[in-house]
Amino acid sequence: MFKYLLNLSIILILFNSNTSAFENSKIKIREFSINKYEVTIKEFEEFATKTNFLTEAEKTGGGYEWGMGWEKRKNWNYKNPYGQKPETKLEPAVHVSRYEAEKYCNYAGGRLPTFNEWKLAAYTQILDSKKFEKGKTYPFPSGQIAENMNSQDLMKFNKHVAVTKLPEQINSLVAMGGNVWEWNSDEKNKESLTSGASWWYGSGKTAVDQVQFKPSNFYAVYVGFRCAFDK
Repeated sequence: MFKYLLNLSIILILFNSNTSAFENSKIKIREFSINKYEVTIKEFEEFATKTNFLTEAEKTGGGYEWGMGWEKRKNWNYKNPYGQKPETKLEPAVHVSRYEAEKYCNYAGGRLPTFNEWKLAAYTQILDSKKFEKGKTYPFPSGQIAENMNSQDLMKFNKHVAVTKLPEQINSLVAMGGNVWEWNSDEKNKESLTSGASWWYGSGKTAVDQVQFKPSNFYAVYVGFRCAFDK
């Protein structure tokens, strides 16, 4: 029994230390910067705790998943993306609407990226790199071919995963292609753009022309975000 408790304590210590050491750094892309990773559960929870913020998914009893159309799932929210505690709080914060994502970004001193900013960061190598040609625009966030992305035909996790589990892509950014869709600030008729596709799709959906408008107040297990910064 003592050995079991000791092992459990070690696991918890390692889990907490890995989470607490996480930093979602800002990558400078010309006149703006953008988060290296999708905003995580850990980050969004800290914001929500400090500001007493509740998402609509929490208020209304759950978020959405695609089944026979969009189906509401009880107790699915950013804290419990699939209705139960996540493996780690370094999974992306999902079940968050465009407006809720925007509130987080404002709190963090930033904003949602425009589509043009997101596109530049995701597909054009701006920074010096040993892997990608500086100044070149690629067809996928992973480069010339679709690879090493959390998409159905590649990694096959069949769910989103911790942002730290995924490799760097163009401009040292992580998961600009795959894992979860990401909100952009572009809005038309109360619908906002989402880019990059989620794990639910094949890798071809990560191409730049595959962006989708979604209702700005929509929230689902497939949609997260990252922030842009002017300073």
